[in-house]
Amino acid sequence: HPTSVKKNYMDELAKVEALLNEGNFYGIGECGLDYYWDKTFVVEQEFVFRHHADLARAYDLPLIVHIRDSFNEVVRILKDINRPELRGIFHCFSGSVEQARQAIDLGFSLGLGGVITFKNNKMQETLKHIDLKHLVLETDAPFLAPTPHRGKRNEPAYIPLIAQKVAEIKQLSLQEVAAATTANASKLFRFTI
Repeated sequence: HPTSVKKNYMDELAKVEALLNEGNFYGIGECGLDYYWDKTFVVEQEFVFRHHADLARAYDLPLIVHIRDSFNEVVRILKDINRPELRGIFHCFSGSVEQARQAIDLGFSLGLGGVITFKNNKMQETLKHIDLKHLVLETDAPFLAPTPHRGKRNEPAYIPLIAQKVAEIKQLSLQEVAAATTANASKLFRFTI
C-alpha cells in the first residue's frame, strides 16, 4: 500500500520480489500513490509504484492501483512507463467519466466497491457512461462496506450488494452484471471458473 512506503522501502521491495519468485500470485497491489494523509514519502511512493509496474510486467500480473488524491500523477506515470501489455484495476474508482476513459485507455479496468451504494455518490452518474466490460467488483475490506452495512466491517460476502446497485444504475439484471464482471475479473486475473 502506498501509505506503507517508508524509509525501509528498498528492503520491502526486495521482500516482494523474493515472494514473487517463490509462489503463485494473481496480482500485484495494492500499490500506487496516496496523497491524502501524508506526503512525506511522495518521491519514494513514485519509485515504488514504478518498480511494482515493472514487476507486474515481468511476471505478467495485473496491477491493483491505489489512486487516492493522485489520479493525474498515476496516469502520468503509467503513460511514462508506456507498456501496452500492462493491465490492472484502478482500485476503488470514484472519478469522472473523463478519468474513467483515461484509465480504460491505459488498459485498466475500474474497480467498484461499496462506495457505489452510498446515497448521492457522484460515481453513480459516471457509471451510466461506462461499458460493463470495463468494470470489476471489489471490496476494500475491512473498509467501505456497502449500504446497508456502511460504517461496519466490510467483507467479500457483500459483493452481491455492489452488483445489485450496479445493475440498478445500468438498468440490467443482477445476473447480467454478475456474469459480466466475473468474466472481466477472470480475464484480467487469468483464472477460469
